[in-house]
Amino acid sequence: MILGSTGSIGTQAIDLVLRNPDRFRVTGLSAAGGRVELLAEQAHRLRVKAVAVAREDAVPALREALSARYGPGEPLPEVLAGADAATHLAASAGHTVLNGITGSIGLAPTLAALEAGRTLALANKESLIVGGPLVRALAAPGQIIPVDSEHAALFQALASGTRADVRKLVVTASGGPFRGRTKAELADVAPEDALAHPTWAMGPVITVNSATLVNKGLEVIEAHLLYDIPFDRIEVVVHPQSYVHSMVEFTDGSTVAQATPPDMRGPIAIGLGWPQRVPDAAPAFDWSKASSWEFFPLDNDAFPSVGLARHVGELAGTAPAVFNAANEECVDAFLNGALPFNGIMETVTEVVAEHGTPRTGTSLTVADVLEAETWARARARELTARAAARTPAQKTAQTTAKTTAEARA
Repeated sequence: MILGSTGSIGTQAIDLVLRNPDRFRVTGLSAAGGRVELLAEQAHRLRVKAVAVAREDAVPALREALSARYGPGEPLPEVLAGADAATHLAASAGHTVLNGITGSIGLAPTLAALEAGRTLALANKESLIVGGPLVRALAAPGQIIPVDSEHAALFQALASGTRADVRKLVVTASGGPFRGRTKAELADVAPEDALAHPTWAMGPVITVNSATLVNKGLEVIEAHLLYDIPFDRIEVVVHPQSYVHSMVEFTDGSTVAQATPPDMRGPIAIGLGWPQRVPDAAPAFDWSKASSWEFFPLDNDAFPSVGLARHVGELAGTAPAVFNAANEECVDAFLNGALPFNGIMETVTEVVAEHGTPRTGTSLTVADVLEAETWARARARELTARAAARTPAQKTAQTTAKTTAEARA
């Protein structure tokens, strides 16, 4: 099953499947419902048994699109609809579930896939971030195969030794569009500047997360949960070329790095095919050409997000959910000109502090996580609105920065 089939991860996974028809067979697809024509085309090409959409109002258009593609006598796939549709699909018969859904709504399908005993190729990092204890309680050893490029890299590098031999995990970061800038120099950057990632083409939220390095903070929490390595043994290093996706340092002083040109089809192939590799899943390096690979320490003053993520990760329980939800609200406010760039992490820090001691332990439930997220979103919106009211010139400054950036382009 491929969840989030019309998104970036889903479409690349389908490309990989179609290029390897003897290796993979897809039985079900899920999507939000905003791109029914693409979803119907995918369903027909893959001959899936079931299609799920979160938006019930998309069902008539989806059925029409499916009927237009299937010939007389061809059985149409079953259509599931509603907020729980992807969750039901994740628990249905199959070997592997690729969860490429964006956001914490992917938590329920993740839990359903694990509970049903499916191998989970996990690209939906929010599942692990917001529901860490719940996910870990259900997952059997080896049941989760990470699809994030950094965690797929760690997953492969860790195969070089035993867990007792690991000294530290080194997560690499491109540094985003603002690498080398000081905190003061980031005060007036415009949304257009933050969206200009030097390496990856991604959606707006994850691109801004790359600019603030929140994505690296989330990946540190994810690495801790996936590999059970203490936070003080997980390091972030800036690597602008994005060739080395992460590294493992062993106790004998050896460091094993996993490196490929930037392309998500490689990690997706690991998620779908492990323990076998998929030939030609992604491009390889041309070693006949000269290249330079650089590594720099992280500037924690300009980018405090990683340190805050470590803090909420150590608090555990509902704290990571609060961090993630507040950040999503603040990113939205920044993109709409209601919050300055540095205000993103300032506001998230305040929300985390107000949350106080998180609910943790075996009593943690999905309802607890959702309640914490709801509170964090509401509080982040309140603080954002208050900050905007105190600084009415802020939006003008953002507009000026945007106009300047457009003029330079």
